[in-house]
Amino acid sequence: MVDRMDAIAIDFETANERRDSACAVGLAWIDHGRVVRRETRLIRPPELRFSPGNIRVHGILPADVRGQPNLPEAMAEFLPDLSDRLVLAHNAGFDIGVLSASLAAWGKRAPPVTYLCTVRVARQVFPHPAGCGLAKVAGRLGIRFEHHDAGEDAYACAEIALAAMRERGAASVADLPRVLKMPAVVRAGGYHPDPENLRSTAPRALGTTRNRMPSADPGLRFAIRGSTGNRYAVVLEERSTGPYLRCDCTAGLHRRRCRHVDAVVEGDVTDLVSGNFGDVERLRERLAVAGTPVEPLRVRAATERRSRAGLG
Repeated sequence: MVDRMDAIAIDFETANERRDSACAVGLAWIDHGRVVRRETRLIRPPELRFSPGNIRVHGILPADVRGQPNLPEAMAEFLPDLSDRLVLAHNAGFDIGVLSASLAAWGKRAPPVTYLCTVRVARQVFPHPAGCGLAKVAGRLGIRFEHHDAGEDAYACAEIALAAMRERGAASVADLPRVLKMPAVVRAGGYHPDPENLRSTAPRALGTTRNRMPSADPGLRFAIRGSTGNRYAVVLEERSTGPYLRCDCTAGLHRRRCRHVDAVVEGDVTDLVSGNFGDVERLRERLAVAGTPVEPLRVRAATERRSRAGLG
């Protein structure tokens, strides 16, 4: 064994299809053949545009990250460790790309890193016809974790590297590249753009303008998919008493607050079918200016996940 922390695993979750939209990061430090420290941070991306598919994967909503630090702030205390140790990631090209792109989005340079992809490690040490996705490898090795929570994924990545270290008799995780004859990738500091990875696919992800419902004037209008598949209209109206969100569902017609209104106020765009994601933030800004409470009512799954991660 070596007398230092020889590796650190990292995992990012993103808000949308762009690699510069990191919304959470998890890290796991390895020392003397075991994970000795784990950290998870929520991150405010440059724009609060969350794709429904991403929300379904990780359960993070715009409301969860609105008051969180940006990536350079969230990563400041961790960046030196990324330069001093072997960095591990499962599908490392993605996570290292997210780090570089998200730092660049805030005008910051990425640190120089030496990284090893644990997908490649697993394919060599633990090959299996079912594949070497993180959950599949972890399941075969008996590693228990909650998939798509950044901190949990980083932990699973670290444990996979440790299992490979033990399987091949390496002195440390940092010794794996030599033992496996798998050179680690060295990436110099700075920003390394990948046009294919950073290309905005908003028209495909958000729908064409023909499918988008125009905002009402002077209010904002949203189409929300109900639990039975019906579409309901949530409209912001300016009344003498202040802004009022009206929904044409049964509860809304009886002037009761419904889950469709709650979703828009919370920033949960999972069932937003009108495609006007930017209007969700404009709505919150308008409500805030009017002094209307806009504190989110977190969805149960997201609340439970944050609680388990120790984030409240």
